[in-house]
Amino acid sequence: MKLYLHFFSMHLKSRMAYKKSFFFSVVGQFLSAFAAVVTIWFLFARFESVRGYTLGECMLCTGVILMSFSLAECFFRGFDRFSRVVREAQFDRLLLRPRSLIFQLICQEIDFARLGKLLQGALMLGYGIAVSPVSWTPARAAVLAGMVLGGTAVFASLFLLYAALCFFTLEGLEFMNVFTDGAREFAAYPLDVYGTAILKFCTYIVPYALFQYYPLTYLLGRTDSPLCALAPLAAPLFALPCWIVWRVGVRKYQSAGS
Repeated sequence: MKLYLHFFSMHLKSRMAYKKSFFFSVVGQFLSAFAAVVTIWFLFARFESVRGYTLGECMLCTGVILMSFSLAECFFRGFDRFSRVVREAQFDRLLLRPRSLIFQLICQEIDFARLGKLLQGALMLGYGIAVSPVSWTPARAAVLAGMVLGGTAVFASLFLLYAALCFFTLEGLEFMNVFTDGAREFAAYPLDVYGTAILKFCTYIVPYALFQYYPLTYLLGRTDSPLCALAPLAAPLFALPCWIVWRVGVRKYQSAGS
C-alpha cells in the first residue's frame, strides 16, 4: 500500500504541474457524460415512466454505472492502454521487476481527469436519491455503496480481460468497448427493460445485473430477498475468469520486439 500511495502521489503531482490543463481536462470529461443526462431527461419529459421506472429511479442506475465506470477508468487505466505496452515491448521490462504484473500496471497510470465523469455520476446519483421513493436506512445506504464498488470491480475486470486478449492479438480489440463504454450507455436503465434474454446475459456472462438490477429492486422495495441486497458482493467474482485469461496470456507471451 505504501508503494501504491507513492505512485498515486507521483501521478497527482505530475498532473497538478499544469493546473489549467488539468482543470480543462476534468471539465471536458464532465461535459462528455452530459449527453447521457440530456437523453434521459428528454425521454422522461415525453414519457412518465419506462416499464414502470421513474426518472429518479433511472437516475440511480445511471449514477451508479457512471461512478463505477469512472472509478475503474481512473485507477485501472493501465489495462485500457495495455496494447501499446505489448506492442512496444514494454512488458518485457515489467517481467524483470520483483513486483506483481497487475500491480505494476495499476501503478503505471492513474487518470485523474476521469474525476470529471465521477462528479457527473455523483450529481446524478444525488438527484436519484433525492427524488426516488426509497426509504433510506443504513442498510440501504450500504447496499448503494456496494453497488458502486461492485460495479467498479466488474469494469476493472473487463479492462483486465481486454489487456489479457492483447497477448494474443497485439492490438486492442475494439469490440470490448461494447462491454465498457457501451454498458455505460445501455445500463443507464434497469436491465429488465431490455427483456429476459439480456437480463440473463447480464447476470451469468457479464454480471452488470449483480450490481445494478438486483440490488436496485431491493432498494425500490420490489423484492425483500436478501440475495438481491447481497448481489454486489458476488460481482467481484467476475475477476476470477478474467484473471485466468490473463495468466494464460502471460504464459503464452512472446516479446513483440521494439
